[in-house]
Amino acid sequence: MRELILLRHAHAESAMPGQDDRDRALSVRGRAEAAAAGAWLREHGYIPERVLCSTARRARETLDIAQDTIGYGQTLRLDAIYEATPGALAILADSHREVSRLLMVGHNPGFEHLAALMSTGRSGDFRGMPAAGIAVLRLPVDAAIEPGVAELAAFWMP
Repeated sequence: MRELILLRHAHAESAMPGQDDRDRALSVRGRAEAAAAGAWLREHGYIPERVLCSTARRARETLDIAQDTIGYGQTLRLDAIYEATPGALAILADSHREVSRLLMVGHNPGFEHLAALMSTGRSGDFRGMPAAGIAVLRLPVDAAIEPGVAELAAFWMP
C-alpha cells in the first residue's frame, strides 16, 4: 500500500492592502495548528519519505513548523500546487509513486476535492479540509491516483 497525506496550510493572517495572497504569513493560531499537525503526524507514525509543498508562504511555514516535530526529509517546493485542481494534484502525486508515503502541503479547494474524489464511497469520516486539516489516503501500490481508488485511512483537524 501507498499513502498520500494531504495537509492543508494552517490559518493565515488576512492579506494587507496590495499584498499578494502568496505572501500571507501564518497567524499565531496557525502556528499552533501547524505544531499540532506535526505532533499528530509523528504520534501516528505518518513520517513522509518525500514532501511536495506549495510555494505560498503560509504553506511553507506550516511545513517548516510541522517538520520540527516529524523531521526533515526530501522536500520539493512547487508553485504548481498553489491553485491546482484535483486532477493536477493527482498528476503531481502520481509522478512520485516510487515513494510509499508522500506528504503534500497546500490549499483548498484542490485538496478537499482530491480527498473526496479519491475516497468516494468510503469517506464517512471525511468532513472537508479545514485549516491544518490532514487526510491520509491509502491506495494500492500499483494504482493510479484517480476517483474511488483510495481508502480514507485517517482524518484529523485541530
